[in-house]
Amino acid sequence: MTRVLLVEDEAQLVRALEINLKARKYEVDTAPDGGTALRLAAARPPDVVLLDLGLPDMDGIDVITGLRGWTRVPILVVSARQTSDEKVDALDAGADDYITKPFDIAELLARLRAASRRTAPVAPTNPPLTVTTEDFTVDLLAKKVKRDGRDIRLTPTEWHLLEVLIRHRGQLVSQKRLLQEVWGPTYGTQANYLRVYMAQLRRKLEADPSHPRHLITAPGMGYRFET
Repeated sequence: MTRVLLVEDEAQLVRALEINLKARKYEVDTAPDGGTALRLAAARPPDVVLLDLGLPDMDGIDVITGLRGWTRVPILVVSARQTSDEKVDALDAGADDYITKPFDIAELLARLRAASRRTAPVAPTNPPLTVTTEDFTVDLLAKKVKRDGRDIRLTPTEWHLLEVLIRHRGQLVSQKRLLQEVWGPTYGTQANYLRVYMAQLRRKLEADPSHPRHLITAPGMGYRFET
């Protein structure tokens, strides 16, 4: 059974979602606030999190940040906040997808299924936990990057993008695949997201960002990581 952690303080919506999810054989834990959500996630690790941002004790962004400190569980934000800035803030904090209220239950369930499928992404057999280049070292287990002996701080989105490329190192990863793995299933055409974040990664990691040796662009196709 897929376990869903539903973080929502509106009791009527919680009840409706709980009925729909359980009818489709999901196991559901519910939390009315952020503190309860973080404690529940630690005690009973979920497979997917459905998260409202407007919680009574803390902002949902803080819940995302708290979860991302130790888990890569897919997080689907379900919120009435609709501005682009608010969506970007949630995605940059580490959310995988963003659904605005009111929403269609069929769409929510489809996105939930997509997120569940990404819980165990396909990766090379027994990938190394540490990748070393001439310019930097990446520790996948500790989620740390060092360059010239110094820790390099990456945002959750930058880290997720780098990790996907490293786990498929030497292979071309299409723009669409990167967008969907890092930002969610509805993000398949926003190539500008990739350009911005790849530029940021190159500035932080490459010796010469204008002539990258490790984060390679295949124009119009995708990106590739080379050691």
